[in-house]
Amino acid sequence: MIKSLLVANRGEIACRIFRTCRALGIATVAVYSDADAGALHVREADTAVRLPGAAPADTYLRGDLVVAAALAAGADAVHPGYGFLSENADFAAAVQDAGLRWIGPPVKAIELMASKTRAKELMAAAGVPLLAPVDPAAATAEDLPLLLKAAAGGGGRGMRIVRELVDLPGELTAAGAEALSAFGDGEVFAEPYVERGRHVEVQVMADEHDGVWALGTRDCSLQRRHQKVIEEAPAPGLPEELRDRLHEAAVAAARAVGYRGAGTVEFLVASDGRPYFLEMNTRLQVEHPVTEEVFGLDLVALQLRIAEGEPLPAAEPPSPSGHAVEARLYAEDPARDWQPQTGALLSLRVPDEPGVRLDTGYTGGDTIGVHYDPMIAKVIARAATRAEAIRLLARALERARIHGPVTNRDLLVRSLRHPDFVGGRLDTGFYDRHLPELTAPGDETSARLAATAAAVAEAARNATSTTRGGFTRFGAWRNLPSQPQLRRYRSEPDGGEHEITYRPTRDGLSTGTDGVRVVSAGRARVTLEHDGVTRHFDVFPADGTVYVDTASGAYTFTALPRFTDPADRTEPGSLLAPMPGTVVRLADGLAEGAAVVAGQPLIWLEAMKMEHRILAPASGTLTALHAAPGLQVEVGALLAVVTESSTDPSEEQPA
Repeated sequence: MIKSLLVANRGEIACRIFRTCRALGIATVAVYSDADAGALHVREADTAVRLPGAAPADTYLRGDLVVAAALAAGADAVHPGYGFLSENADFAAAVQDAGLRWIGPPVKAIELMASKTRAKELMAAAGVPLLAPVDPAAATAEDLPLLLKAAAGGGGRGMRIVRELVDLPGELTAAGAEALSAFGDGEVFAEPYVERGRHVEVQVMADEHDGVWALGTRDCSLQRRHQKVIEEAPAPGLPEELRDRLHEAAVAAARAVGYRGAGTVEFLVASDGRPYFLEMNTRLQVEHPVTEEVFGLDLVALQLRIAEGEPLPAAEPPSPSGHAVEARLYAEDPARDWQPQTGALLSLRVPDEPGVRLDTGYTGGDTIGVHYDPMIAKVIARAATRAEAIRLLARALERARIHGPVTNRDLLVRSLRHPDFVGGRLDTGFYDRHLPELTAPGDETSARLAATAAAVAEAARNATSTTRGGFTRFGAWRNLPSQPQLRRYRSEPDGGEHEITYRPTRDGLSTGTDGVRVVSAGRARVTLEHDGVTRHFDVFPADGTVYVDTASGAYTFTALPRFTDPADRTEPGSLLAPMPGTVVRLADGLAEGAAVVAGQPLIWLEAMKMEHRILAPASGTLTALHAAPGLQVEVGALLAVVTESSTDPSEEQPA
């Protein structure tokens, strides 16, 4: 039996696996990069081994270092988690060659499913329609749109949609670079892109005694940048015949390669209901919790049991019950091209309610860095019906206390309550169609009330005395006119500004916000009455930022000086780094004096294993260039300056 397990991964999935190990009495070993020295997965492990460096290529993608770490720590088994080396056949072989137990499928099965050609042949034998691959070198306009995909790994990295042939060479280069950075393999292939298809997958578990389970379906259609955002089980609205067909195909695929352990067979279901095989992921999926919640299983425990040579508990899987939905909480700004965010995560608290589960690799006080995926946590809700699970999850996210970098929390809540999602009208183009409305600024009245609460709490912190109940008494009232105090706040991330005034009176604090009465004012909690409705506000200030949490949502404000500083300006046309990262390349021929056109990609910045393009803000001339490949920059760093031209941009020759 396994006595000590090393997880060759980090963050949420490492913590998730450690949780099962503790329940089974298995000692745990973490590996960590220099950037992760204080990370939660390191703190939770019994033993930890340093991998010198910060970049994935120098640390978590170094199979030799990971194997050496397992031997040094006395581990007798290795679990790869997901991402990094989880689908690397050479790594799996190296683990076994070192005398360690591999928590995953046989090396041969990984190799067969890593070969897209062989995988498609297996699915063809199972009777599932396939998307024929397209040779990028021979692609024509009739082949468009195309989807470029990394041959190794997953998680949306190394994927691009190409709608114009002229864009194909550049997107191939970008996809290959991103795949190389994330997986150590830059191979990319192309296939037809199916518009408005559904992403449906089947979880399989297989043992070495010829037992194979198909554990239902999951729908993972809500995606950004081909990476899943919201997942659920079972996939809603599938005809029973189609569901059975997908189960049979997944089991056939597992048997064809002698599979063992946890795996997922992914399909694209077109609008006409026809399924197309995408790939088989030979690992545990990020979204495995929704299957666990519906079937009442611990998939990691099953992986360990199977790796120890035990059979599945029964010939048939248990019957599913209820519905589960998972939302991935990312440190990113959906309204600004999903830009990853970094910085201190001051608070992370999700309501501990029946049916709500939190899987995370962070706690309050941790720092979200630039080197890895920006996912903070997964929040999962289970209920008897889909409608109840959606409502429970949306409410849990709404009531969560998340202070620090900008997150996609509001987007998740709005997505879960969108009529198309609630009605089960799902496809991979959901965010392409609905992103503007899902990221629009919220209700102005609610935001102003929250800003008023921030100002009242600040007044309370500045006051001279506090009552026994914790509310502030604002000193003695004098029969003299007093000037209102002014506070200015900027809403984040939408940028709206609020000017709030208040002054002490005989009856307490009075604000200049129409229809508002201050019921109670504390340093951290304020109660306001607005138009006859009483609302509570929890206020948390931190380094010039104020977080205001309410029963119906959360607000973040930057405290502004009373008067705008006229010197606080940025030179027109400045291209600033939207996040910390590394410049990986420049547009061909880009140099000072070059002509550029509005919207033209000029600089490529890599952060959190994703590439981000910096575009020309206007047509004109590049008058300054500070970026160079390999340069590491902080957020707000000046990369270049474009001086807008007064001539017709069509007359200029772009770089």
